[in-house]
Amino acid sequence: MTALIAISRPLRALLAFPRHSMGPCFLALFFLGTAFATTLASPLAVPLSAQSESPPAPFLLVLGNAQDGGLPHPGCTRANCRRAIEDPQYRRSVASLAVVVPRAEGRPLRYLVDATPDLGRQLEALAAAIDGPREGGVDRQPVDGVFLTHAHIGHYLGLAYFGKETLASRDLPVWCTPAMAAFLRANEPWRTLVEDRVLDLRPLAPGESVVLGEGIDHGNAAADTDSEPIATTTAAGSVRVEAISVPHRDELSDTVGFRFSGPQQRVFYVPDTDSWERWDPPVEEILDEVDVALVDATFGSPDELPGRDLSAVPHPFATDSARRFAGAVSEGRLQVFFIHLNHSNPLHDSSSELYRNLAAKGFTVAQEGQRIPL
Repeated sequence: MTALIAISRPLRALLAFPRHSMGPCFLALFFLGTAFATTLASPLAVPLSAQSESPPAPFLLVLGNAQDGGLPHPGCTRANCRRAIEDPQYRRSVASLAVVVPRAEGRPLRYLVDATPDLGRQLEALAAAIDGPREGGVDRQPVDGVFLTHAHIGHYLGLAYFGKETLASRDLPVWCTPAMAAFLRANEPWRTLVEDRVLDLRPLAPGESVVLGEGIDHGNAAADTDSEPIATTTAAGSVRVEAISVPHRDELSDTVGFRFSGPQQRVFYVPDTDSWERWDPPVEEILDEVDVALVDATFGSPDELPGRDLSAVPHPFATDSARRFAGAVSEGRLQVFFIHLNHSNPLHDSSSELYRNLAAKGFTVAQEGQRIPL
């Protein structure tokens, strides 16, 4: 296993690349490395509950890649939406991740990153990926905690499903910024969820971190947080989650992204941000310290918004991100996956010219069900 973990970044990037977007030379290398790739992936190829050997490394599971309205988008009859309406295989859930931390005994720890309006479907996908077939019943604590990025509808409305009308969860840890916590405490129905002890708010300011894993108390005790510099590596069986301030329109709360540091690699997640030019310090300072980045690609390119005042569109275009991060990706120092795609985005269609052009440069879209080792 040690030899497999030590595989070089360029080869890992090649093996993670979608088959349909490879050129002929990449295909040749792919088939030559199929046996090796299968060996690398095998510990996660079956539900974790079915494995008898020591727990595999923690990982991120992509639960959705769409903008807040999902795909099909409410009221939308554009091509992407029509295709998703007519064929369910093209439906996409709202952008979200799960952090999965296997344990020596018992079910793996699992945490949501954002609670979306698609929470029910995403909890089912998470359970199926980890537990496999289950007996009948209701799991009222299906996750061990939630991390929130900000207060836009696609990122926190799903908290309502933990209330008494549905899951009736109890003391669910919710890590968010102090401003986000204040917003939840001051407004219904979130205030009632806090007062009824459905949600246990745990402020996590930008620059602070929390450690998830064996030996960490995820009940009513205070979160294991600190603001110390993040170590280069993280102990086996644990993941450190650091909140990082993100420039974004902050009508109701501030916004953060998260850096996940595991024993194998580090991943940066930023589903919503204003243009990269607004970052201070530059976003490259963060990307230089991670192996993988899942970044906001709400819109693919300016061509997607004809007639719009682009100065009023705060999100970075996927084409701009590809130009900006091209060096790190081409050199194999960084893998970049696009996420949070608007319903109009051509990147929803893997046969689109934009998808193929960006894939040829080493950029692709985070797919539901994709696992990213930590």
